[in-house]
Amino acid sequence: MSEESGPEQELPQYPEYAERVLEVAELIPPGRVMTYGDVAEWLEEGGPRQVGRAMALYGGAVPWWRVVRSDGVLLPGHELRAMGHYRAEGTPLREASRAAQGHVPRLDMRRARWDGTTAVPDAAGSGADHPRAPEAHT
Repeated sequence: MSEESGPEQELPQYPEYAERVLEVAELIPPGRVMTYGDVAEWLEEGGPRQVGRAMALYGGAVPWWRVVRSDGVLLPGHELRAMGHYRAEGTPLREASRAAQGHVPRLDMRRARWDGTTAVPDAAGSGADHPRAPEAHT
């Protein structure tokens, strides 16, 4: 083994705020979504634009399709990839109107939105309530 590749591979380092946003994205259960504003409110820091920026720059390593626009419109340019995830996870969708560009469905926000307070499985597989951001960062 060379000196360059040690037994532990270094994980990428993200700015603290981005790291917190990514942690929230990982907590969202399959089939549910949070808006950019929901994530900012849950973290009690930043706003929808800051969350969107963090997701745009660093979100590829987490379930990015679960952090969405508040109107339920799919992320432009990523609709097909997101749609595959939504269908696989059973995320509630609304039929596309005939006027919708490309007739792409949108998320049914009333049914798909996760408030961050319901039980989600933790690493051990048991349910745990997460009413706020992970304790390590409070």
